[in-house]
Amino acid sequence: MARYAKEHKQVTRQRIIERAGHRFKQDGIDGSGISTPMPDAGLTNGALYAHFASKDDLVAHVVAHELRTLADRCDTPRPGREGLEDFVRGYLSPEHRDRPDTGCPSAALLDEIGRSADGTKQAYTEGATAIMEEIAARLAPADPQAARGRAIGLFTMMVGTLQLSRALADRAFADEVLERGVENARTFID
Repeated sequence: MARYAKEHKQVTRQRIIERAGHRFKQDGIDGSGISTPMPDAGLTNGALYAHFASKDDLVAHVVAHELRTLADRCDTPRPGREGLEDFVRGYLSPEHRDRPDTGCPSAALLDEIGRSADGTKQAYTEGATAIMEEIAARLAPADPQAARGRAIGLFTMMVGTLQLSRALADRAFADEVLERGVENARTFID
């Protein structure tokens, strides 16, 4: 029987992580099990164990990947505070609100991450810290440590605003929540 090249295994592993990320953010971690993300990646459920030690291991890798992706979005073409404002506007947009499967894992999964295994919480902690450090560096390039509290406040406000907007049935009110969130973000940025 022929063995797959190491590169093939890495590509397959990455495909599992990406598809599981979409599925988890769409249906929730608990709502997905492994019976959905694996077929989404074109694999059988048993293939999970060739790439990950358990579902918890997969979840931790998905959370780490999703937060790295979000941190990369912080790195917008415009430097400094202007780029940070671009990031905030994109994060608190109707498009992001309406597509949780392609957006931030914080707004989609925070309650489940809080009940997850330690490995997932550690992956989340590292990823959220990286995002807040990127924000702080944009707020005060010469002294990001001094801006840490404002960065924490900004990120938590953004996540909560997006979660609230997603929960509202009244679309006009949901849009207003996003607009006010962008305005509130300016108090952290200015």
